[in-house]
Amino acid sequence: MELKNQTVVSEFHLLGLTENHKLLPLIFTMFLFMYLITVLGNLTIIMAICSGSQLHTPMYLFLSMLSINDICYSTVTIPKMLVNIQVHDDSISYIGCLSQICFVSIFGVMENFLLAVMAYDRYVAICKPLRYTVIMNPICCVLMILFSLFFSIMDALLHSLMILRLSFCTDLEIPHFFCELAQIIKLACSDTFLDNFLIFVSAFVFGGGPVCGIVFSYIYIVSSVLRMPSAEGKHKAFSTCTSHLSVVSLFYGTGFGVYITSAVTESLRNTAMASMMYSVVPPLFNPFIYSLRNREIKEALRKLVGRLIYLM
Repeated sequence: MELKNQTVVSEFHLLGLTENHKLLPLIFTMFLFMYLITVLGNLTIIMAICSGSQLHTPMYLFLSMLSINDICYSTVTIPKMLVNIQVHDDSISYIGCLSQICFVSIFGVMENFLLAVMAYDRYVAICKPLRYTVIMNPICCVLMILFSLFFSIMDALLHSLMILRLSFCTDLEIPHFFCELAQIIKLACSDTFLDNFLIFVSAFVFGGGPVCGIVFSYIYIVSSVLRMPSAEGKHKAFSTCTSHLSVVSLFYGTGFGVYITSAVTESLRNTAMASMMYSVVPPLFNPFIYSLRNREIKEALRKLVGRLIYLM
């Protein structure tokens, strides 16, 4: 079939994770379960932090923002896929697709910045404990969150505006369960050099920048901890970082896995399955990592459950 440029696009078609329609009920059930657990888990973390006065510190402020971001990140993609499966319609409107691209970019970049801010918070707490309350004051914490959100929105808007200038072909099938930026660009019939270059620059600045910040923070943290004379002090310092390191490893590990998969396989379905790992798995597991590894969170959760049982 000959492909022709068209300037007006009404909708795209999301092909999902499989061509086997018999597997769709299983996929629907699995994703619905993961979405509900993601929302409930992160909401529980937020409620525990809000209800526990001892958790009203910068570290837990950033954690609550991470939980909010994870809920939004999952909500942008999974409900639309569940609706499509339920109504047996794989279409998504052009505006809907563009909105997905924009919001996925916002919350994906925001996750990078929040992880970097949390690493900086741990650096100040361990390496400069006497100045912690001065450096990590409420105004500074709020500004770091706002700047992270601002740069995330600017990056997403730039990508979205670049998509608007593209013309698309008659083949508008996306081998994915949501509108991913790279997949949309592949469908364009017009020149996509600027779009691909922008993705590269964005990944270098908004991906590489936070990663460098995390790496340098932990270099200083490890160096400072190793100079501590007390073994108990070393253990306590490292224990405050294990949850964050686990979340960082999960987020960047799945992202790196997607990159490797897309580089070594020609199957777009396999790439879509790999992309699911970084878009669904981290928001699902983050609350469990913090609730299982953090003593203060576990204590706050016990108190929260006790209050809810008392009210019932």
